[in-house]
Amino acid sequence: MTDTPETPAAPTPTADAATLLRAYDEQLREEAEVPSAVRTDRLGPLVLATFVGGRGFITYRNLDSAGAPATEDSVAQLVEEALAHYQSMPEITRVEWKSRGHDHAPGLHEALVTHGFTPDESESVMIGEAHLLAVDVELPDAMVVRQVTEEAEVRRMMAMQAEVFGDSAEEEAEMVEQILHRLRTRDDMEMWVAEHDGEIVSAGRLEPVAGTEFAGIWGGATRPEYRGRGIYRALTSARARSAIAHGKRYINSDSTEFSRPILERSGFLKVSTTTPYEWRRP
Repeated sequence: MTDTPETPAAPTPTADAATLLRAYDEQLREEAEVPSAVRTDRLGPLVLATFVGGRGFITYRNLDSAGAPATEDSVAQLVEEALAHYQSMPEITRVEWKSRGHDHAPGLHEALVTHGFTPDESESVMIGEAHLLAVDVELPDAMVVRQVTEEAEVRRMMAMQAEVFGDSAEEEAEMVEQILHRLRTRDDMEMWVAEHDGEIVSAGRLEPVAGTEFAGIWGGATRPEYRGRGIYRALTSARARSAIAHGKRYINSDSTEFSRPILERSGFLKVSTTTPYEWRRP
């Protein structure tokens, strides 16, 4: 999602990358990442989350075990035991292991690949203060940015996102089920869209994280023919204003190479990378 080249120079952030990364590690990892899980289990340093739709998700703050630094052998053992946990649950059809580029994780890539996990594209972990994004953005005529709450509108929004991201029908159905389950059972997620003459052309979520200074922006997608017109920035600005209203100081995002430059021009910093590895039941 490229943006207009006339975007002003980035404001100067008040926190450096090391400070932001420390806040990220302390506040946004482990259970804070999986608020919509229907079940969580612990395996040493790992959090093993289970979601509706048959998805498992593995995360952690570090891979040290019993106070001892992670080694290739200990990491390989964690991968083997975590996968066995999900293999014993017939309802689980796929599992994601969320890795971060700054972690001490010797042999992790090799262990995951050996056990049937496939790496996806890496994304940039972007963090900045919410006020850097909460700016006025002029929208094209007939364009409206608003929050949606009705199930039919949420389904329309997610169908557009799935089309832009190239998701399969199975992946779209799974994500819709997870999102609707969370919206029905919790009140800590907002769905935002940009519409042109009633057609959803850009969309994304805001997830304020309880007990932290953070709100996450997720799922940002814009139809190709509407990119470069400031629409994604306007959608992001609306979510940032809402985050501030929720009392949040920082916004985090796992950004693709489309959205990363937009956030950088707003003063956000890249503090790390994240690479998902996925296992699918044969």
